[in-house]
Amino acid sequence: METLGIDLGTRSYSIYVGQGLLQTLSSYLASRDTWVLITDDIVDRLYGERLIGEWKDSTMYRIVLPAGEDTKTLTRVEETIESMLNLGVTRSSGIIALGGGVVGDVAGFCASIYMRGIAYAQVPTTLLAQVDSSVGGKTAVNMPQGKNAVGSFYQPEVVVIDTTTLRTLPHRQLISGLAEVMKYGVIADYEFLTYLQEHLGAILALEDQVLERIVTRCCGIKAEIVAADEREAGLRRVLNYGHTVAHALEAVTKYGTYTHGEAVLIGMYLEAEMARKLGLLGHDDCSEILDLIQRLGSEVELEFKLEHSLLSNMVFMMGKDKKNRDGKIAFVLPIGAGQTREVLLTNKEAQSLLECL
Repeated sequence: METLGIDLGTRSYSIYVGQGLLQTLSSYLASRDTWVLITDDIVDRLYGERLIGEWKDSTMYRIVLPAGEDTKTLTRVEETIESMLNLGVTRSSGIIALGGGVVGDVAGFCASIYMRGIAYAQVPTTLLAQVDSSVGGKTAVNMPQGKNAVGSFYQPEVVVIDTTTLRTLPHRQLISGLAEVMKYGVIADYEFLTYLQEHLGAILALEDQVLERIVTRCCGIKAEIVAADEREAGLRRVLNYGHTVAHALEAVTKYGTYTHGEAVLIGMYLEAEMARKLGLLGHDDCSEILDLIQRLGSEVELEFKLEHSLLSNMVFMMGKDKKNRDGKIAFVLPIGAGQTREVLLTNKEAQSLLECL
């Protein structure tokens, strides 16, 4: 097992990464009068009943949400809060978010607003959640106007990552998570990017040691970034590589066509091409990035060429992105080995650039 820490003063916490950690989950959690397990219907069938059955330390209630991005709504948050009130959950209680990014976002947001904030633990079961959304304290739900439009920065008290849960992950969701894994290589560690290229077969075969290594490295990178810039005032923006395009693509396709990771793969592909077109990224570095993106995309038959009409709608959505500044769309673009630069473009500049790729 690997143990990492995020240094945030009084809000610091540990990240545990290893095999079989669900079996001893209570040993990583602080004592609470009650725990509320929030999960989705798919994860519940796999792990929920077993976890409840083995729980000995204190009372545990369970709230099961429908799986999928449609669950990330204020309506679902209100329903969850009402359930917690009816169960008698107190300020001394805690929430366990067991599942992927959707569960983590909804459960974390509920924790941040229930009785002005209660403790919660992230127990991610998808690769995407393990390497990204479970770490750093971002919680949010979607609105028709955009992804993650309503939320809060609210840190968990612990993150417990059991990499054996990846054995039950559908292949499409594995590729979705690998998009975020790859992102860390591009923005912070080109040696890690090379490692991914050389060990992709072992990763796809779910070899335990390789999975534990990539999850630990990604969490380590994110922990350093979050510790330096918890609320995304500067450095943390590097984590948005690929996401300006991705969030817009998800929104205009109503979150039903692409997984988040697939949208990020397309976003990283187009934003790398944008960087090359703007003269910010050299040919060799661009080719290395695009090669791995295309290898991952081929696993799910992903198309990277988007129709102009779709791009036009996406640019409109990008214009509403919460990361924008000075009336311009903010893109985080790769500029070399482990380096990025934030570039601000008008809607017209962004559309012209995207349409000529």
